[in-house]
Amino acid sequence: MSNLHVDKALNNNVIIAQHPEHGEVVVIGKGIGFNRKPSDHIPLMAVEKMFILKNQQEQEQYKQLLPQVDEALIEIINEVITYIAERTDVPLNEHIHIALTDHISFALKRKEQGIIIQNPFLYETREIYPEEYRMGEYAVRLIKEKMGVDLGMDEIGFVALHIYSAMTNQNISQVREHSQLITDLVNLVSDQLDYSFETESLDYSRLLTHLRFALERVRRGDKVEELHKLDSLLKLEYPEMYSLAWKLTKVMEKRLKLPVYPAEVGYLTIHLQRLNQRKEEENK
Repeated sequence: MSNLHVDKALNNNVIIAQHPEHGEVVVIGKGIGFNRKPSDHIPLMAVEKMFILKNQQEQEQYKQLLPQVDEALIEIINEVITYIAERTDVPLNEHIHIALTDHISFALKRKEQGIIIQNPFLYETREIYPEEYRMGEYAVRLIKEKMGVDLGMDEIGFVALHIYSAMTNQNISQVREHSQLITDLVNLVSDQLDYSFETESLDYSRLLTHLRFALERVRRGDKVEELHKLDSLLKLEYPEMYSLAWKLTKVMEKRLKLPVYPAEVGYLTIHLQRLNQRKEEENK
């Protein structure tokens, strides 16, 4: 059997069907449900530009969500996910269909009621996840074009985190926790150095990028090459920066509940010393 057998069209863009390998599936695609009748056949080759929800729990959640969502939005989300899928070489976690549909639907309702939620991670998200942020911009722009509602920059950041979550198979709460952790680490550096970062500055961008990659290495358990003699030299030459770097890694360990390789302290010390030098130059 090289066809999908239609069981039921849920709306113009979503059907329930029987798949030859996966059994009952939810299939999402532009116009796929239009004029479809039970027992209609759809060639599997035609499903290339559609999305199949294979996980039963995801299917049930999506079916429960559908009646609460404007069908125009279903079509837009489908376009957005197609756009993302074409620009990434990693498979997207299928939960993105539920997460993005639910999130944007709720954001539209909030906008209608005049409720504004500020995004505390907006600048960090833009710097740490630039590709995902651009995809978020596309999503918000498409909603404005097709539904006449501008969700604004804060929502671009929220959507970007959902996209990153789907691309890395991380739960959105994990992604948010990482963003909060990076914000807290930056604030700790700012307090300890008594230095206010300009959010648009190169220094700020470099610090965020360094912390992001450090957290990614810790999350993946990547072994970081020891600096040996250099580590001892850094401890001797820049004791304050070394102590601050040590504090940052201890915060990472506590919050991530994962070990941080000692070499990370040395790499962070170099970065912090450069920031400290910049601060001293500005104060002259």
